[in-house]
Amino acid sequence: MEAALRTLPEAVVRPATPTEARPPVKPQPALPVASARGNRLARWLRLHRGQFRAVALGLVSLAVFITVWQVLTVNRATLYVRFTNVPSPADVLARAVLAFHNPIFGDHIWMSCRRILYGFSLAGAVAIPLGLLMGRFRILREIVFPICEVTRPIPAIAWVPMAIMLWPTNEESIVFITFLGSFFPILINTLQGMATVDPVLVRAARCLGAGEAALFREVYLPASLPQIFTGLTVGMGVAWVSLIAAEMISGQFGIGYFTWEAYSLVQYSDIALGMITIGVLGLASSLAIRLVGRIAMPWGAAR
Repeated sequence: MEAALRTLPEAVVRPATPTEARPPVKPQPALPVASARGNRLARWLRLHRGQFRAVALGLVSLAVFITVWQVLTVNRATLYVRFTNVPSPADVLARAVLAFHNPIFGDHIWMSCRRILYGFSLAGAVAIPLGLLMGRFRILREIVFPICEVTRPIPAIAWVPMAIMLWPTNEESIVFITFLGSFFPILINTLQGMATVDPVLVRAARCLGAGEAALFREVYLPASLPQIFTGLTVGMGVAWVSLIAAEMISGQFGIGYFTWEAYSLVQYSDIALGMITIGVLGLASSLAIRLVGRIAMPWGAAR
């Protein structure tokens, strides 16, 4: 073996030094700060391109809708639907500029938002616990559910005379009608959420020693949250419908009263302005609920 090693070249026999085994790595030049920021911006745009596309498509659809509205109203189109008296978007915009400089219009918006906040908050505070208890205890569901099913199909307008007789002031009757409008969607969706809870999770929690309060807190409520927030979103839309109907009939302030008064005074631009304001307020309310839902259910946002 030693004779064979002697015959090999010196470079093969001589052990490699640490410097030869690991050639020095040249340090890479650091990226400029502007380039690093550009890379982060490009990555952020790639991650959110779906949201940007949805916003862009929504803006395009709104622009097309307003353009069609402008063309039909300016030309006074008389197809099967008549546009002879419908105000144009330019007329509504001009009227909106005047209305937003008038404090009375702001008072109407404030009154409607306050009534929605009171009625909707009260409906959520009652419907969610009641739905959880009805979903958990069968005897309670059998007692309460028939009453809810009988009263649920009654429209908000039909409740107006009864609400006026029940409550001492118009303000309380309007809040009550708003409460009824949002109560039933929240209750039904909470019941549906309780029905979809996996019984395996319940049995596992019981095996770990969870009591009734812990079951509600750790199993039933988290599992029902998606359906609960669906009910809250639907309930908010129905609450606005109920509120506008009540304000048109018995209100003295509010955006519904403003719209009905504009119709009585033949102010067509104010009618369209009131309708658009109702739509914007309803959209903002629904977006607020969805934002709270993402905060309350971070696992849903992670998916």
